Amino acid sequence: MDKQLVDGFLACVREAGGVVRAQWNDSKQITFKGRIDLVTQTDLAVERLLLSGLPGLLPGSTVLAEESHASLDPGDLAWIVDPVDGTTNYAHGLPMVAVSVALWKAGRVEMGAVYLPMLEELFWAVRGQGAFLNGAPIAVSREGTMQAALIATGFPYSFHTEVDRICERLRRVLLASQGIRRMGSAAIDLAYTACGRFEGYYETGLKPWDTAAGWLLVEEAGGRVSALNGGYALGEHMIVATNGAIHEDLLALLHLEGTADSIP
Repeated sequence: MDKQLVDGFLACVREAGGVVRAQWNDSKQITFKGRIDLVTQTDLAVERLLLSGLPGLLPGSTVLAEESHASLDPGDLAWIVDPVDGTTNYAHGLPMVAVSVALWKAGRVEMGAVYLPMLEELFWAVRGQGAFLNGAPIAVSREGTMQAALIATGFPYSFHTEVDRICERLRRVLLASQGIRRMGSAAIDLAYTACGRFEGYYETGLKPWDTAAGWLLVEEAGGRVSALNGGYALGEHMIVATNGAIHEDLLALLHLEGTADSIP
């Protein structure tokens, strides 16, 4: 990957995070896309900045962004953008929020960044070149047993349609692991899995902008990403990301009798 492109990309992501910091203490202007699905003025401001800045970095590229998308198909060359992943956290003053941006090219993620502006943590990866946190290389955990594994998860906005399955999986993983964390941001969960803070992460009901950048982070840090049944595809109903060593054990816990990896 061209260094000028990488540098420009990271500068754009940092600038987007600066908008989050600048508006952190502002009164939140909240509207609802669903019963518990929020959007704020900051989501919109960050997205406008990225819509303006990203296409100029790579001629012919488009942007698939959470708040302005017309389709979930990124096409052949697109920036996939979640302007504020963890909007509910942001609205409540919790610092676990991230700007997540990935470059999608010819059917796969080639570059991604997850920036936590309130914690000053910038995770990024380029395919074939490793993953980094604030410039230092990162790697997944080496822990090989579920009993000692810390697992992250999240709950989809449509949780009411699959609450029994969510609770059963939560019960299984909680009993088998060292513990479960719920950060409220898929991008952060994936970044923290990539750097070894979590051994694994799973969630259902996510969109391309939730997972694209973090997916590459985990793989470039030496981890494994899949769906419940087979390889992970952008927009798959369930994502399972681990350090690789506990992957099969986690999949076994998540695999419920008669349950397919598809939207119910």
